[in-house]
Amino acid sequence: MRFHFVPLTALAALALTPAAARDRATPEQRIDRLEKQVRQVQKSVFPKGQPADTAGFADDPAATQIQANQLSARLDAIEQQMTELTRASEENGNRLATMEADLARLRADQDRRLRAIESDSGANDTNGGPAASVETSDAGSADTPPPAPRPRLETPRASNAAPADGAEAAYDAGFRLWEAKKYDSAIASLRKMIAAYPDSRRVSWANNLIGRSMLDKGDYRPAADILLANYRGNKAGERAPDSLYYLGQASLKLGQPAQACKAYAELENVYGTNMRPALRTLLPAARAEAKCK
Repeated sequence: MRFHFVPLTALAALALTPAAARDRATPEQRIDRLEKQVRQVQKSVFPKGQPADTAGFADDPAATQIQANQLSARLDAIEQQMTELTRASEENGNRLATMEADLARLRADQDRRLRAIESDSGANDTNGGPAASVETSDAGSADTPPPAPRPRLETPRASNAAPADGAEAAYDAGFRLWEAKKYDSAIASLRKMIAAYPDSRRVSWANNLIGRSMLDKGDYRPAADILLANYRGNKAGERAPDSLYYLGQASLKLGQPAQACKAYAELENVYGTNMRPALRTLLPAARAEAKCK
């Protein structure tokens, strides 16, 4: 009995040793040990690698760790691209809102300027101011002496025009030259605008302003020709009535009051109540100057 007791006691001590070692291990060490054991089991069960979440059919290959890493990298790239697209969309939205606000302010400023100009022009006409040209925002004077200076009835740009419109910008450039009394430069600029934008509504305005420039510089015969052509070429044009009025002014300068009276009479007959108020206000004084019956 004593001979067998020692080996049994030694075996019991050996069997208790691993358990005691486990009791002395920290939780983190025990978790690491368990994970290693699980990975060993997985390698024996899945020799081709850890199966994908969508696996389940007999013919589906198991996903390798490399494939899983590649898929994860692609997802990260897609998420980063989505973040960049969202940021770019927000920036573009902010830029668009700023542009719309600037455009609204520009239109409001143009409307305010136009009302102020029309108000000033109406006040001058009502107070017996000198009859003159038909531009609303020009300098209003001409090279010809009184009593026929011209009132101001044109605007360089309509209040509802888009600032980026090429025809509007080209007309505005010609108008500014005319306003500065650089008549030859204005004529050349306006003719280029007509050639570049032949279908624009501003063509009627440009031809009328070319005639105005010729009239202001004293070229009365060419002025009468271009004004008559502008009226006859497009009677529905926005400045066809103005061209008739200035045709009368040019005829008077040429010493042809009878022709001036014909132009004024046609202006009344063709446009009547559709005539702009500024023209209607100027017409009586113009007829009186030409001694129209």
